[in-house]
Amino acid sequence: MHVIHTVWPYLALMLLVAGLFPAMERRFGWKVFSVLPPIVLTYLFVTALAVSGLWQVNAEIKAAQSMLVSRMVPALLFLLMINCDLRAIWRLGPRVLGVFACTSLSLFVAFIGTYLLYRHWLPGNDWQPLAALSGSWVGGSANMIAVKQAIGMSDTYLAMSLLTDALGYSMWVVVLFSVARLAPAFNRWTRAASSGDIPLAPVKTRAPTTYDSVLLWLGMALAVAALSGWLAGWLPVSGMVSATTWTILLATGFGLLVAHTPLAEFPGASTISSAMLISVVAVLASQSNFQGIAAAPLYLLCGVTIIAIHAVLLVGFAKLFRFDLYLCGISSLAHIGGVAATPILAASYSAALVPVGILLALLGYILGTGFGLLVATILSTLAGA
Repeated sequence: MHVIHTVWPYLALMLLVAGLFPAMERRFGWKVFSVLPPIVLTYLFVTALAVSGLWQVNAEIKAAQSMLVSRMVPALLFLLMINCDLRAIWRLGPRVLGVFACTSLSLFVAFIGTYLLYRHWLPGNDWQPLAALSGSWVGGSANMIAVKQAIGMSDTYLAMSLLTDALGYSMWVVVLFSVARLAPAFNRWTRAASSGDIPLAPVKTRAPTTYDSVLLWLGMALAVAALSGWLAGWLPVSGMVSATTWTILLATGFGLLVAHTPLAEFPGASTISSAMLISVVAVLASQSNFQGIAAAPLYLLCGVTIIAIHAVLLVGFAKLFRFDLYLCGISSLAHIGGVAATPILAASYSAALVPVGILLALLGYILGTGFGLLVATILSTLAGA
């Protein structure tokens, strides 16, 4: 029997659940959150509520779900770009950017190679979770959602991407922390100098978030989402580039432009984008079910294979171009782990590398959606071959 029949109780429930697991992680710090982060638990919990029939899937709630996702995803990407200072990233120099490029290339080859290995067990559109995952494993969860929307991936597939993302990352971060003691031997083998003394200015800190900055950023983000949607209607579309794709790319571009203006000094964009991301995941989960969850082990195997191929290729690049272990580890986690985890790993290597970790993770956010769309185009072509 349905308990919720109208939009406002539905929205209230989505917001409550979206805040529940982050609050529990902050309050209790249980170990389960290191394996299954709040965003994954939120998705699974809301999906369970959807399957239970707690709310009626009527025209009013369907319209609200469609409107929320179509407007919140571009707004989210706009806010996410505000902290991405391309000038600071460029100042990292050719050595650091070279490691980042090699890491991206190794992941690109790993995703394509893994699909070719398992394509017999991934018929039809079963390539789509890998494409969405590729967006996350260069950028973050927001890039995964953006790729999902752009390629029209079903909400059921999203569970596969989220689970593989969480468990693959949890495994890989342990490896990266563990190999730190091997750095001297690795650097002798690659004939690389240690990167622990890279001179960099500290990352700017912003003032605390205030209610006026929250209102300004929310208003600006929603306005940019609406403008991007309107402009996308005037741009050409094709089989892989839809109006939704254009909307996402335009919103990302507007965010990068604003990031280089005085507006970027206003606090709050990062906080709002984090809240918006988990809210979008809750809304997406509310349209899903556990159909196809039996395929999860196959996607987890794909995730492990991707990381293994990526690791082997990155070690090869390190030998070829004389990269040291610290930069390789930070660049790898900047792709797969994102901006939250990378500074912690960097600090365990060398305090001087913390700004490098942050800036490389931000660069991943910038490129993640485009990377995911490129992988999606190739996998789609291979699936139809």
